[in-house]
Amino acid sequence: MGGKSMGEVLALFVVLVLAASSMAAATIHLRPPALYVLGDSTLDVGNNNYLPGADVRRANRRYYGVDFPGFPAGRFSNGYNTADFVANTMGFVSSPPPYLSLVQASSDSSQLYASADAGILDSTNAGRCIPLSTQVQYFNATRAVMVATVGSGEATRILSGSVFLIGVGSNDLFVFGFTERARNRSATEQQSDGAELLANLISNYTATIMELYSMGARKFAVINVGPVGCVPIFRRLDEAGQCDAGLNQLAADFDEALQSLLASLAERLPGLVYSLGDYFALAQDTFANPLLLGFTDIATACCGSGRLLADTDCMPSSALCANRGQHVFFDRYHPSQRACSLTALAFYFGLAKYTTPISFKQLALSS
Repeated sequence: MGGKSMGEVLALFVVLVLAASSMAAATIHLRPPALYVLGDSTLDVGNNNYLPGADVRRANRRYYGVDFPGFPAGRFSNGYNTADFVANTMGFVSSPPPYLSLVQASSDSSQLYASADAGILDSTNAGRCIPLSTQVQYFNATRAVMVATVGSGEATRILSGSVFLIGVGSNDLFVFGFTERARNRSATEQQSDGAELLANLISNYTATIMELYSMGARKFAVINVGPVGCVPIFRRLDEAGQCDAGLNQLAADFDEALQSLLASLAERLPGLVYSLGDYFALAQDTFANPLLLGFTDIATACCGSGRLLADTDCMPSSALCANRGQHVFFDRYHPSQRACSLTALAFYFGLAKYTTPISFKQLALSS
């Protein structure tokens, strides 16, 4: 960034945010043919509503969607989430519909397969979500219908120009963090366990990208894992409310490996282009200078109970904060609507510090 301080970077980002709406309007007619979304609860707009089982995590109750127009649709937010705002910046009127909300597999343009609690590994929250591997299978069903409807050549054209938004990995690290605590593992054992986990995560992520590529995907908008040790549910475990440094380091190691993976695949796979959104860096900068982006609270959830309102999930009986736009987190895991909006804008209109090797905008408008 040419020696700019973190504060200067965020200040410049604020200027970009103020110009974003007019810029978005100017690019709507250039939007990609479709947007396909795979990942976890940060991108789920209601798929989990259709899953059976009492243990499935759903957001179809108040106070989720308290600022959403109409009934809470299943987003883990006080309103819209990151998938909504990424779709909007790319020129779509709304986010893709949840795949499971469709009566049958459809070839209609954009679709969303993301699922709350989903991880890169099938074992992560097994039986309570749509794992990443199954999300890929659902997309394959969509592709098959598309080929049958418009033909192989047209399907190839549509898919090669479409954007595949992927944001996943946090739940794998959450499960790891809680499991390691429960097992009371030593620092050396945790380091060994973490290395094994990262190897498995990157292996599965590689398989996912390769499989989507084989089905015709060429444009990948990938969001890395943020500083998961800073979410309220982990901060509440520290007497001073500080982040879990070990979990954050694991996230940083994963992000570094993910960046190397994407660069390697882009070299090996003809036509593959990607933009990697650095949510870790954006979140860290926000935590360090929250007032520059209008946040007054970076640690407490807006909805919940107990310490930092993070002892329980957001429930109809929970305490609810009034200044939701000033909180980074809405519940003990998930960002607020405003934080999601700023994240999408940072990746689409933002600075090189937060996207590599190109921005989401450059990816969406590339030929």
